[in-house]
Amino acid sequence: MTRLARTLAAIDAANDADPDRSEGTPAARLYGERMTEELERLRPGASDELRIAARGQHVERWTSPRAGYPEGRKGYLDWRRDLAQYHARRVGEIMSAQGYDPESIDRVGRMIRKEGIKRDDEVQALEDVICFTFLRWYFQPFADGRDTEELERIVTRTARKMSAEARARALVEFDLPEPFAAAFAS
Repeated sequence: MTRLARTLAAIDAANDADPDRSEGTPAARLYGERMTEELERLRPGASDELRIAARGQHVERWTSPRAGYPEGRKGYLDWRRDLAQYHARRVGEIMSAQGYDPESIDRVGRMIRKEGIKRDDEVQALEDVICFTFLRWYFQPFADGRDTEELERIVTRTARKMSAEARARALVEFDLPEPFAAAFAS
């Protein structure tokens, strides 16, 4: 087994402890597997570091529930920032145990923390994969019960985070109703 395969397996093993099995398998593991599938489709031949960042982007996410933070945008952003720092640190520990050098560990950490989005090709690629995974697997359940105005804001923010190439591809791959499609056309 390669070092990359051992690292991905260790991330999966950590995520196997997720108590959410609403889809029949631990939710964090399923998310990581879906991220890997989207990465393979969108960016075949990705670096080991990008593959690790995609698989580990939500490692052990259930350990820090959103409910542990105040309501509202500030609480949400604080939660997301703290999670990114935790995920980067945890994936770094897993990589270190598999013999990765500090530079590779730091690189993955920067990707997971989204440092350099829109400026760093691999950070942007990870964000595109995150957005595709959300749209393909999580948008519909997320949208159920939410009002159209709130969804428009969320879809617009999602589209803004994506590269122009990914937005164009999303328009082809997803049957986005108006006004959601408009967010990806710009």
